[in-house]
Amino acid sequence: MIKLIASDIDGTLVPDGSDKINPEIFDVIRKLKGQGIYFAAASGRQWKSIERLFLPVKDEIFFIADNGAYVGARGRDLFTFPMKIDEIREIIHDVRGIPDCDLMLSGKDCLYTESKNKDVIDYLVLGYHNEMVQVEDLSKVEDTIIKASIYHQGYRAFEVAGSVMIPKWGERLKVVTAGKEWLDMMEPQVNKGAALREIQESLGIMPEETMAFGDNLNDMELLAQAKYSYAIGNARQEIKDAANYITDTNVNDGVLKVLRTLLV
Repeated sequence: MIKLIASDIDGTLVPDGSDKINPEIFDVIRKLKGQGIYFAAASGRQWKSIERLFLPVKDEIFFIADNGAYVGARGRDLFTFPMKIDEIREIIHDVRGIPDCDLMLSGKDCLYTESKNKDVIDYLVLGYHNEMVQVEDLSKVEDTIIKASIYHQGYRAFEVAGSVMIPKWGERLKVVTAGKEWLDMMEPQVNKGAALREIQESLGIMPEETMAFGDNLNDMELLAQAKYSYAIGNARQEIKDAANYITDTNVNDGVLKVLRTLLV
C-alpha cells in the first residue's frame, strides 16, 4: 500500500520555471491525504516558491526544497543543511571567472544574486516566484547559505560551468544538474532522496510504501528511495533507465494520471 508520494516539480509537474500547474492536483492531494497518503513536493526551488505553487494545500504537504537542503511542513523547519563560509567564498570567486554564468546563493528564506541581467531576474521572480535580493557583492551576504546555483541563460550550464566546477568540487560537494540552465551545489550529504528518507523515518514509512516522480539528474536519489519510482515521459534517459516505471510527459499530466489510479 502506498503511504507517501514525492514528486519533483520543474520538468515533472510543470515546465521548467513555470507557475502553471493543473489545479486538479490540489484536489487529488487532499483526497489522497484523506486516504492516509502523504505528499511531498521535492524541488531545487526554495520553499517559498513551492509554497506559492501549492498554496491551496500548503498546510497539507511536505516541502523538500533546494534539492533536499531544506525540509519543512506547515510553516515549520524540519531539517536544513548549511554550507561552509569558506566554500561559499571560493565558489563566488570561481563563478565570477566563468563566462555567461550567474550565481545564486540560497538562504533558507531568500535567494541572493549579483546579476544585473533583467531577463534572469524576471525569470527567477516572475517564473519561479522566488524571494530574491540583488546585492553588489555576494561575499558580503551574512545569511546562512544552503545551496549555490549557477545559471547559464544559454541552457548549457553543464557544459560551461560543469566543465570548471565538477572537476574541482565534485569530491567535496554535491554538484548536480537541475535542468539545462542550472548547476546546483550543496553539502555532499544533501540530495532529495536523503530528505525523503528523513520524512519516511519520521513517519515510519518504508521505501516499499513510497512512490516518487522525477525527470532530471537531481531526482536520481529521490527515485532510488521509492519502490514505485516513475520517470516522466520527457525525462532524461538516465532517469528513465533508473526508474521502475515511466508515465506520460509533464505537459500531458503524467504525474496526475498515476495519482488518479490511487484514488478510491
